[in-house]
Amino acid sequence: MVMAAVMVMMGIVGQAYGGNENDTAKLRSKHDLPIGNKLQLFIDDYVVEKINGAAVYRLHHPEPREVSIEHNEPWEGSGCSFHSVFQDGNKYRMYYSAWDFTIREGSVTDNAHPYKLCYAESDDGIVWRKPNLGLVAFNGSKNNNIVMMSGKLGNVYPDLGHPCVFKDANPNVPADAKYKALIRDWSPASGMRGMLAFKSSDGFHWTLMADKAVITDGAFDSQNIAFWDEDRKEYRAYWRYMAGAEAIRSIRTARSKDFINWTDQQDLKYGDAPETQLYTNVTKNYYRAPHIMIGFPVRYVSRKWSASHDQLPDLANRKLRATGEERFGTALTESLLMTSRDRVNFKRWEEAFLRPGIERPGTWQYGQQYIAWSLVETASALPGAPPEISLYAVEGFWGAIEKGMDVLRRYTIRQDGFVSVNAPMSGGELITKPLTFDGNSLLLNFSTSAAGEIKVELQDKNGRPLKGFSLEDCEPV
Repeated sequence: MVMAAVMVMMGIVGQAYGGNENDTAKLRSKHDLPIGNKLQLFIDDYVVEKINGAAVYRLHHPEPREVSIEHNEPWEGSGCSFHSVFQDGNKYRMYYSAWDFTIREGSVTDNAHPYKLCYAESDDGIVWRKPNLGLVAFNGSKNNNIVMMSGKLGNVYPDLGHPCVFKDANPNVPADAKYKALIRDWSPASGMRGMLAFKSSDGFHWTLMADKAVITDGAFDSQNIAFWDEDRKEYRAYWRYMAGAEAIRSIRTARSKDFINWTDQQDLKYGDAPETQLYTNVTKNYYRAPHIMIGFPVRYVSRKWSASHDQLPDLANRKLRATGEERFGTALTESLLMTSRDRVNFKRWEEAFLRPGIERPGTWQYGQQYIAWSLVETASALPGAPPEISLYAVEGFWGAIEKGMDVLRRYTIRQDGFVSVNAPMSGGELITKPLTFDGNSLLLNFSTSAAGEIKVELQDKNGRPLKGFSLEDCEPV
């Protein structure tokens, strides 16, 4: 256990870590910040007391890579979205909604075929395949990757347009519920709305966990998610909610011990951030620091038609969609970054994390940049480099008039590399809050140029350098 403040003098710096797992004496002060051996990110200012000089927080952005999935099968279409991605042992799994748009003058419909839950898999998270599952018939054949299809099931109507699928990390989960899903109930006769809980032993054969919706207070026409919160040892759900008299697209959360009974419903709060229309939420424990929640909500931007729209890609299709409803041709979407430690109050970065990007077919439209839920670790394309994080986002939503072009593109970002404290060559300084940690060393994840450097000083709580650990004692890193 070390109790100190840490001062970092920087040229260019990246991300911060906590301590290691060595067993040491534990002397706590109520005025100190205990970080144990947990990874701490500069994604918020939880461990930071102040930054000086030219140092600033800098949001980083994912790099586009190859197309992972083309939604070009007859049972798929131009509306495929709401992907769930996770690593399962040596395999990567992907579940997604398969549906299609029919676009005509004055109307946009999605009833070309029923919504379906489809499946893809990968050995590395980079090259994906659609296995022939032989489970569900489409046009008389089971030669497809369909897991489930929308339709009546008992007294409910599972709607596969907005699915969420995950492997349950609860160590006490029964064998028949190793995989779970939240699927919207869209019972047309009763007008019921809510989220149905499903379970599976293998991820392919699914049964209801309850005969009615387990969450009913919400809007739900988005990807509504739930998962085992391994840090809090409970299930956590985040779903779409229309808040206030103006019906602002927002996010609500609750927790559960059994995935059936959900309590403590609360709307997410963002401090003094401006009111923003948020569609999806894509929230989960960060896998390298489960005490921190990271989400990638989609910001929905509604605009009236202007001359700028005439310069955007797929103009003919855009104009045709707008005849059905103007926002289908004019609204735009992009993904933000948000983070929380208490699961309700979030720090939200207002600069877009994943912007529409360079103009090209399939971009700058409503439905683009819906990020798949959630992050996975993959090998770097650079031989010998550490693993990186892959995330996946939708392009080509709505398709083109001639043919469907809905795809899922992979993006990458370095481990922990969402936000850094950055300084130019003129330098800057970061001072942590007085903290305690487990072990006898602190780790710092950083990046410099060849000319840039970092120096570290350990201080007591009064800001005095510890003997042998001053800036003068530290060789440039």
